[in-house]
Amino acid sequence: MNILVTGGAGYIGSHTCVALLEAGYSVIVADNLSNSKIETLDKVRDICNKDITFYQIDVTDKLSLDKIFRNHKIGGVIHFAGLKAVAESVEKPIDYYHNNLVSTMALANLCQKHSVNRFIFSSSATVYGDNSVPFIEHMGLLPTTNPYGETKAMSERILSDVAKSNPKFSVVLLRYFNPVGAHESGFIGEAPKGSPNNLMPYVTQVAKGKREKLKVYGNTYPTNDGTGVRDFIHVQDLAEGHVAALNNALEGTHVYNLGTGHGTSVLELLQAFEKANGIDIPYEVVDPRPGDIASCYADVSKAEDELEWTAKRDITAMCRDAWRFEKNYLEFV
Repeated sequence: MNILVTGGAGYIGSHTCVALLEAGYSVIVADNLSNSKIETLDKVRDICNKDITFYQIDVTDKLSLDKIFRNHKIGGVIHFAGLKAVAESVEKPIDYYHNNLVSTMALANLCQKHSVNRFIFSSSATVYGDNSVPFIEHMGLLPTTNPYGETKAMSERILSDVAKSNPKFSVVLLRYFNPVGAHESGFIGEAPKGSPNNLMPYVTQVAKGKREKLKVYGNTYPTNDGTGVRDFIHVQDLAEGHVAALNNALEGTHVYNLGTGHGTSVLELLQAFEKANGIDIPYEVVDPRPGDIASCYADVSKAEDELEWTAKRDITAMCRDAWRFEKNYLEFV
């Protein structure tokens, strides 16, 4: 079966391509490479010893996207492509609403046109906003802390409405938490262009000497040590969750949290990294970022029960694998 993976050259997308290829699927990637590199797909091919079909297009470009559907018999779509930085979304809301919503609508429309009935959507725990933890799927959504979260919640509603209008359409909304780590081979991992938006690549870049010290955004949250608490999940576990969702896609709309079910503070992650790799990470505390919340972790029982999926890798593996990738990684010229 051909699976179209939008944003497949990105961090989570590339790991999911590996998981799909290892599960026996054929993979077609659509990516505009705005925050990713084409060489990442070469690394995916090296890991799996299998080919990937690649189209460099923007997923908001419906005409270019339609050519992919016409050129290939698509069995399902996994939609990662989108802008994803919480703080940036506060500064550039129009960019986020346009990119994230138009791409979702274009894909959903073409799925209907070409009778593609499996749609796995890359959503986010951000849709829960400042709810009480642990976050559980049937909670009311409070994404108004930032435009990024709003685009995910709106995309969820759009896809759910499409599923209501088409009884054959299967939508799986995967709300995942904080992916970290890298493939155990060290070939692919998180390699953002420019300044990282996530914690772990900052840590690894400090460890490698690319940056002088880590910025810890806030230490007065109502948590054990005052720093923000997140549900960090190994990116390979997350990728395997997408394959489980694809394998178990049923008609209608289905929502799952993908996380570990445990919260870890920023300082706890930092200490785990230092212990796992024997490296001291200097840091300074700075003001909290706009749109951030104090604590965020998942109730993962639904995914465990219905998808028969669970996160298997611990925080030590996340830190060890992230550092292995960073040590191996050379900027592509």
